[in-house]
Amino acid sequence: MKSSRIRLAAVAALSVGSLALSGCAVIGPQIGDTEAVDTSELTESLDLVTPGQLTVCSDIPYPPFEFMQGNDLVGYDMDIVQRIADDLGVRLSVVDSSFEAIESGSSFTGCDLNASSISITEARKQVMAFSLPYLDDDLVLVAEEGSGITDLESAQGKRVGVQAATTGEAFAEENGLDPIQFEDGGMQMEALRAGTVEAVLGNQSVVLHHVKDDPDYPVVADLPTGEQLGFAVAPDDAVLLSAVNSTLQDMEEDGTLDESRARWFGEAATKTTGSEQ
Repeated sequence: MKSSRIRLAAVAALSVGSLALSGCAVIGPQIGDTEAVDTSELTESLDLVTPGQLTVCSDIPYPPFEFMQGNDLVGYDMDIVQRIADDLGVRLSVVDSSFEAIESGSSFTGCDLNASSISITEARKQVMAFSLPYLDDDLVLVAEEGSGITDLESAQGKRVGVQAATTGEAFAEENGLDPIQFEDGGMQMEALRAGTVEAVLGNQSVVLHHVKDDPDYPVVADLPTGEQLGFAVAPDDAVLLSAVNSTLQDMEEDGTLDESRARWFGEAATKTTGSEQ
């Protein structure tokens, strides 16, 4: 179990990793289609938890979105939040928080921004305001070879691991599974390799990262839920939300968002394949 104590970690310069997901079908949305906002006009109006610092809540580790690489905190989310802080002209600090705190919105008592591979849902919109989507991310079911699980139906009555408070958990319950909860995605995947569970259900961006090129853990079901990921701010923080959207638009237009997608998910994750799911 991850400690409930919130840990503040200063973010160092992001190192450039080279991770690729073979056959990953995560497609980036067309963020640049929305009218841009001049972030410089917003900076003075920001009401940050700590003046001069963007404080971000994230569930760490959650590769390839946020995880430690040596002494550096790196990943897809970290590429973007560093750029947001740079655009605002402020320092970046990241708080290691449970995903339950992030999803419930209680994290906003100590953070300005939630950044942790958060699927945009109607329920979550009740407690937070979402940015433009920055990644499309359907669910997948991965099972251990020889488990007898070949699809969603054959997973009934089996031990299926999910991360607590995620859309994967909700989907499993809605489809008649009796999922086993894990506090974070790393524990979920460790349980699969240890044989504690026979399958895992979760977002393809993370699950495929853990099992890429491993024939012992094939994808047995692609689950096209149409999910999109977004960053989140407190419901009344329109100024910061505009700044976040402005950075996402700029990164889409100058190509750095595609570069980051390709770095962490492989070339198939860039916008070149076009439309939203």
